[in-house]
Amino acid sequence: MTASHAENCTSNNNDTLDQIDKRILDVIQSDFPLESRPYAVIGEKCGVTEAEALARVRAMKERRLIRRMGANFQSAKLGFRSTLCAAKVPDEAMDGFVAEVNRHVGVTHNYLRNHEYNIWFTCIGPSWASVCATLAEITEKTGIPILNLPATKLFKIKVDFQMAD
Repeated sequence: MTASHAENCTSNNNDTLDQIDKRILDVIQSDFPLESRPYAVIGEKCGVTEAEALARVRAMKERRLIRRMGANFQSAKLGFRSTLCAAKVPDEAMDGFVAEVNRHVGVTHNYLRNHEYNIWFTCIGPSWASVCATLAEITEKTGIPILNLPATKLFKIKVDFQMAD
């Protein structure tokens, strides 16, 4: 399990980051402390106070240099099952379909693509039966069939972007 994950926008905003911001990003990407006061630990690792570490993270979030912070779990190791899904959704049904898909807690990603199958999402559940039940419910409520693409082999790629010099 990765303790925390910070997604960085890959824009030209990197030149606006000083070395402290970059060190903070390095820590929160791959080694977020599971402590009662994580920003104190981050600050200590980066040579700043707890308050400054927290203020810098908040500022980077406000500037959209950090889009999301949250835990990533290796769901298969927790006994969960998942699948990649695709659907051909007509423009006139898009809003309703997307709302129905997003209503389900097991949907972890949902993307519009320029392809015949224009909606792609992942669905996860505590069992294969629960995943299939979720997909059946979405199809029943929307009338749109879902292409279910379970993995035959799992490749987990962890990406950290080293920021500090």
